[in-house]
Amino acid sequence: MFLPIDQISFIIHLFDSDGSRVAAFLENDELKQYLFDDVRTICEAVQRGLRVSNNGPMLGQRKQQSNGTTPFVWMTYKEVIDRSFDLTAGLSELGVKPGQETFIAIYAKNRPEWIISELATYNNRNIVVSLYDTLGTDARSFIIHQASIEIVICDEEKKAYGLVEEKSRNPSLKHLILLDSFGDDLKEKAAKEGISVHRFDDVLTMGRQIDKSHFEPPKPEDLCTLCYTSGTTGIPKGVMLTHGNVIATTTIFQNCSDIDMGPSDVMLSYLPLAHMYERMMECHMYTMGVKVGFFSGNIRKIIEDMKELKPTIVPLVPRMLTRIYEKASTIINSSYLKKMIFNLSIAYKSYKLRRGIVCNDSLIDSLVFKRLQEEMGGRVRFMTIGSAPISGDVLNFARATLGAVIVESYVCIPADMSTDQVGIPSPCNAIKLIDVPELGYFTKDGVGEICIRGYNVFKGYYKDDEKTKEVLDPDGWLHSGDIGRWTEKGTLKIIDRKKHIFKLQQGEYIAPEKIETIYGQSKYVRNVFVYGESLKTCIIAIIVPEEEVLRSTISEQQLQLNDVTFEELCANETIKKLIFNDIIEIGKKGGLNSMELVKDIYLSPEIFTIDNGLMTPTMKCRRPNIKKYFEQQLKQMYSKL
Repeated sequence: MFLPIDQISFIIHLFDSDGSRVAAFLENDELKQYLFDDVRTICEAVQRGLRVSNNGPMLGQRKQQSNGTTPFVWMTYKEVIDRSFDLTAGLSELGVKPGQETFIAIYAKNRPEWIISELATYNNRNIVVSLYDTLGTDARSFIIHQASIEIVICDEEKKAYGLVEEKSRNPSLKHLILLDSFGDDLKEKAAKEGISVHRFDDVLTMGRQIDKSHFEPPKPEDLCTLCYTSGTTGIPKGVMLTHGNVIATTTIFQNCSDIDMGPSDVMLSYLPLAHMYERMMECHMYTMGVKVGFFSGNIRKIIEDMKELKPTIVPLVPRMLTRIYEKASTIINSSYLKKMIFNLSIAYKSYKLRRGIVCNDSLIDSLVFKRLQEEMGGRVRFMTIGSAPISGDVLNFARATLGAVIVESYVCIPADMSTDQVGIPSPCNAIKLIDVPELGYFTKDGVGEICIRGYNVFKGYYKDDEKTKEVLDPDGWLHSGDIGRWTEKGTLKIIDRKKHIFKLQQGEYIAPEKIETIYGQSKYVRNVFVYGESLKTCIIAIIVPEEEVLRSTISEQQLQLNDVTFEELCANETIKKLIFNDIIEIGKKGGLNSMELVKDIYLSPEIFTIDNGLMTPTMKCRRPNIKKYFEQQLKQMYSKL
């Protein structure tokens, strides 16, 4: 594939006297609302997919066969649409009223029924409330109560029991529709609380014979979803998004016009559908008639799923690429010859990338990178990265080894293979920078907080005008909290983060996420949490080491620790010094000043995960939870400084 790198020279255009900018290819500087005249809502996106794919496969899921294999089994576009209308009719029989006053919650892992339930909700202008798979009790009850939810569609019996037990906190709840099997005990307990429990297939059957001509399709200005924040900090906030917002967001793919997508493509779905990044991606896939295959539900089997699915399109979070990079680095560094061959191959592929040539079928690919490519199914050609920053080294490594176009989803230009920026304004957006005096960023110097206005900007937080006013100003500008700089080429570079900043005793502002991104480049670091207090003069960190890399180093350096448990390694002073010195060196190379270098670290064997509440479903640190979890260790570190 050849990407025309000369398009970089005309990618932005000064839009207004306030310094806002738009993509230069826009006609008369008019922001785009949609890519196709006949696609203004999510329902219309799926209808277009039905047409352009000629009723091809739409949703796939692995299913056990009699011979023991678990291939992907597919439903066509028409089958999905028909089932969604059957479900809409079945919901009507349960008393669901049409219109914008009705909220239906979906509480499940990614699977075909998630999409069928979503479309069924839209068919009658109802609104989806997406619940994260690992929401805590308080957050879950808050959401159900705030949105007055009467119906929850969930996958597991265990979740349903939790909802029944919380009925006193959620008086509006009337119906639970389960995707998986359940016992009579659940029905009996639910009935005592005034809740009816139904099998998903039974509701479909109920609606199959009912007339559907009276259904009212959604309008572009209708709300399609309340997407609650994952609770990184504080109480979840319900982000109000319209069909028009979601469709406008898909115009970012106009920046990727050189990447043709169609019915021959397959996308892997594993990022939570409760997160809008995944749902926006899938909406565009359906618009283009693409097939979407769902992972098996176990993130540890994601490689197996990819080998079976052989996807061509993969949305992901940076951590997945970073883990691949770290694992490959460990193998390569085990031999001088391997390292030399690999680095020369990376250099050659990087040279080709700078010339706009993206490929995975060269001689070098077949000799050096084929095994790595086959780990992801062997056909990946387009990847998007969202939710967090990614190291330039990791991004360059992935582009070279996988031979795929990889863009960051903030904004994107496939043809620009540099790794130090996130692209240009999307066709639906104008972007401007504003002063952040408390951090010393001023627009006169070409830097400031990134503000976004356009057709994809959300309408506000549900029932929370105060929080809405904190991020949406009267002129419709969304204040992102990201600090950016326009590069000489006109692309946008994120250099800092306004949110989560804290001030040390001497008045120095610290942006922990920026520091964590840099320390995360250490091969020894799996998770990192940087912490500071306003009454302290320095910062400290909790680090979860990469055990495999650590043991490899122990063997190479003959540290006599081969038979020691991981917990004992984390408590070992030699290991602590090894990792501390490495992150300090990386921090200095990464441009951190002396106040941004940690003065002490605590090594924890406890990995930050969604299940233990230390990570959000979008793989961000739950900062309040981590602070509480390691409260004693943080106190001990500061007491010694």
